[in-house]
Amino acid sequence: MSIDPGWPVALACVALLVLTLAMYAVGQLPQPAATLVAAGRAVVQLGVAALVITAVAQNLLLSVLLLCAMFGVAVFTTTRRVEAVPAWPWTTVAMLCGLLPVVAIILLTRTVPLEGIALIPVVGIILGNTMNGHTLVGRRSFAALREETGQYDAGLSIGMTRAQSIDEIVHRRLPEALIPGLDQVKTAGVVTLPGAFIGVLLGGGTPAQAASAQVLVLLGIMAAQTTTTVVAGRLISSARLLPEDLRARLRP
Repeated sequence: MSIDPGWPVALACVALLVLTLAMYAVGQLPQPAATLVAAGRAVVQLGVAALVITAVAQNLLLSVLLLCAMFGVAVFTTTRRVEAVPAWPWTTVAMLCGLLPVVAIILLTRTVPLEGIALIPVVGIILGNTMNGHTLVGRRSFAALREETGQYDAGLSIGMTRAQSIDEIVHRRLPEALIPGLDQVKTAGVVTLPGAFIGVLLGGGTPAQAASAQVLVLLGIMAAQTTTTVVAGRLISSARLLPEDLRARLRP
C-alpha cells in the first residue's frame, strides 16, 4: 500500500485545512492564519526533507551531518518556544543528555543498523519528541516561577538557597511534562497506531517487525524525554536555563 501524490491527496489536504479554519471560526480562536502558515511550511519542509534524505541516506557521514542540522533546528525551536533563546547552550546540554544515551543503546545493541537510511527516521522521531519534552518542561516551569515569585521569596527568607527555592516550585511541574509521552506509550496499539508501526507495515514488514520497531522507538522516546526533563529541571534550579526576565527577577 502507498499514498501517491496527486489530485486526491491535494483535495483531501485542502478539505482538511478548510475544516480546521472553520473550527477556528466557530470557536473564535485567535490567529487562524497560523494554520495556513503551518500547512504551507509542512508542505515545503517535507518536500525538501524528502529530497535531502534521498540524497544523503546512502552516505553515513552526510546522514550524521543531517541529523546534527536537525538537532540545531530543534534547539532553536524549543528555546524560542520557551522564550529562553540566550540559554540555548544549556538547552543543548539537556537535550543531548536525553538523546545521546538512547542513540548509543540502540546502536550498541545493533537493533538499528549503522546506516543513514535507518538512523535518520529513528533518531529523527526520538529527537522531535525530546524537543517537545523540553518545551513542556520550560513552559510549565517558567510559568510557575512567574506566578509564584512570592513562594520563591519566602524560601529565601527562611534560609533556603536560590537553587532550593527554585526547585521547590519547579520540581512539581516536571512530572506534568512527561504525561503526554507516558500516555503515548500506554495507549500505543489501543488508541493510536504510531508512525513507526504504520511505516514498517506499509513498507512490507510483518506485524511482529512493526510492533518491535514501534516498541523500540516508544521506549527510546520515554527514556530521552525523562532524561531531558530531569536534566533541564536541574539546570533551571541552578538558574542556568532561564529566560532573561526570570534570571533578573530570581536573584539570591
